[in-house]
Amino acid sequence: MTVAGALKAFRISAWVTGVGLLLLTFYAMPAKYIFGEPGPVAAIGMVHGFLYMIYIVCTLILAERCRWKPLFAVVILAAGTIPVASFVAERKVTHKVQNEHLAAPGSHV
Repeated sequence: MTVAGALKAFRISAWVTGVGLLLLTFYAMPAKYIFGEPGPVAAIGMVHGFLYMIYIVCTLILAERCRWKPLFAVVILAAGTIPVASFVAERKVTHKVQNEHLAAPGSHV
């Protein structure tokens, strides 16, 4: 997989994971703890867990292709566990990868 392909997979997984986490945090958790309805937490929580595993794989592939420092990769991985953070991480990573790995030599992106 190329850097561009790895970036695309990462971006998609970051958004899907972020939306899943927002649903879990702001819909399913209140449904369980305020209204006593545990069903949404079970369903959305399981889906988010699966999506987060895909996010981990996509992040690690991109980290390997771009030769990120381990600490940076861990911070980006952790973004999938904090509401809204995966969206911020996706923008930061997209700009970083486009500037450092996808820009044509001699041009500024």
